Amino acid sequence: MTKRLAIIHKDRCNPESCGVYKCIKYCPINRKGENCIYKADGQKAGIDEPLCIGCGICSNTCPFNAIDIINLPQALEKDPIHRYGKNMFELFSLPIPIFGKTVGTLGINGIGKSTAFKILAGILPPNLGDLEKDASTEEIIDRFKGTEAHLFFEKVNKGEIKVSYKPQNVDLIPKTTKGKVRQLLEKVDEENKLDEIAEKLELTKFLDHNIKDISGGELQRVAIAATLLKKANLYIFDEPTSYLDIKQRLKITNILRELPDDNTSVLVIEHDLVALDYMTDLIHIMYGKQACFGVAAHPRATKEAINTFLEGFLKEENVRFRDSEIKFEIKPPDSKKHINKLTSWPELTKKFESFTLKTDPGEVYRGEVVGILGENGIGKTTFVKILAGQLKPDSGEIDTEVTVSYKPQYLESDSDELVASFLGDKYEKHKNDVMDPLNIEPLLTKPLNTLSGGELQKVSIAKALSQDTHLILLDEPSAYLDIEMRLLLSKIIANIAYSHNKTILVVDHDILFLDYISDRLLVFSGEPAKNGTVQGPFAMEKGMNSLLKEVNITLRRDSLTGRPRINKPDSVKDQEQKKSGKYYYA
Repeated sequence: MTKRLAIIHKDRCNPESCGVYKCIKYCPINRKGENCIYKADGQKAGIDEPLCIGCGICSNTCPFNAIDIINLPQALEKDPIHRYGKNMFELFSLPIPIFGKTVGTLGINGIGKSTAFKILAGILPPNLGDLEKDASTEEIIDRFKGTEAHLFFEKVNKGEIKVSYKPQNVDLIPKTTKGKVRQLLEKVDEENKLDEIAEKLELTKFLDHNIKDISGGELQRVAIAATLLKKANLYIFDEPTSYLDIKQRLKITNILRELPDDNTSVLVIEHDLVALDYMTDLIHIMYGKQACFGVAAHPRATKEAINTFLEGFLKEENVRFRDSEIKFEIKPPDSKKHINKLTSWPELTKKFESFTLKTDPGEVYRGEVVGILGENGIGKTTFVKILAGQLKPDSGEIDTEVTVSYKPQYLESDSDELVASFLGDKYEKHKNDVMDPLNIEPLLTKPLNTLSGGELQKVSIAKALSQDTHLILLDEPSAYLDIEMRLLLSKIIANIAYSHNKTILVVDHDILFLDYISDRLLVFSGEPAKNGTVQGPFAMEKGMNSLLKEVNITLRRDSLTGRPRINKPDSVKDQEQKKSGKYYYA
């Protein structure tokens, strides 16, 4: 008998607007007199899975896409490792740490990666599908007999594994922790390495600042430092590069590459494919259906795993989890794009109390996408705000005739305005080219202040891309988005630039994302928090060479997918490219 999942997305189920409970009305089992679909807690719909025949009528008739009926493959017919509740998400397998290795986990958001890590870290007790109680230690060990996980949980039970865990949402730290950064780190410094780790992660300048006063990037590095300072033999990092610039990402990837030894293992979730490729030895691909169920595939060597993920097909498991393959194409410079100039700027300066920004003269053209690269605290957001008209330069003037839409870096919304109202008539006007690809429809009836970080990011991007303006400015649009959504977003952005003849400037730290999206690059240099200089826009090769030379890494192209990959330091390829001056894939 096929096992069937019936998932009710409670946040979408809307009985007041639905009125007649179409799912109940049209269910063939209900029409026979049985209660397959019923009114559950809070008047939301509930489904009795043993009664469900998998016809899909309820999911097709629900006006809010609140129901998913899934017939699971035979391999998943045993009980899950964890289920959150009746008609809720199920997790069927776990990524497993391997001593001496950095093991990555790759998959879309909502597929169970963080859930799996919380179980491994001992934060979330698994229930093995029994919604009445958590599983006992003996039950967990027995559940994994004959697998690598069996040995892991036996060692956990014997106290032979101690875990140090960095959570995903570092922005929540100031809400749960008070005091100075130094005080927080001293509490967890079990091996007296605070000075060494603070130096490595460049924390020394703000060790005596209050937690509530530091930036997102500084919070991320503090959370990583706190994880490294604990005495453990399993270190778990959930999205360690979020908020970090290219230099900081390289520092973190080098630390995580070097951390494992015969007695130490590292697990990491990461959406920056270039960083994930560089830091890991093996990767588990997680597949399933977003917000419904998740499965961790067997680990693969890093290169094979990422290429398999991009292909969208797991050969050994015979599972296709994406309709199409993702490919990276080397784009030759397009001189046709540089004919119709939109606007230009002269030398500009903007001075603050302790920071000065200067720009070289530059210009942008209609129909092009310009990437913006540089360290944190070097003036990227300041420059974008000047172009957006939110800041006035101290010297030099910008073209005020150019209309601008702007998505800021930090997204905060205390508003209870519905997404549908926030987007207004732009939703229908750009339904095909922006709203549907970003899957905005399920969010329309949600208030802005109830959205997750990723949902708010998508809505903010949709708003900016759909405005009737000449110039669109996106500050860190990849934050909170998984790798598939980042690559999809790049296609949406390119399509808007091309089909609507708009100019789009994108600030981001994900090299793969900017490589995929950009026609040209603006490069920022200088000393963070003191001074910054804007140069360009340059052709991609010149712009990337300038940045990569500064951080002393070289990029090559993967022979199968064309994706950019960091060369190992001092490898033959690395030395060849540095010698020829071609830091950006030869």
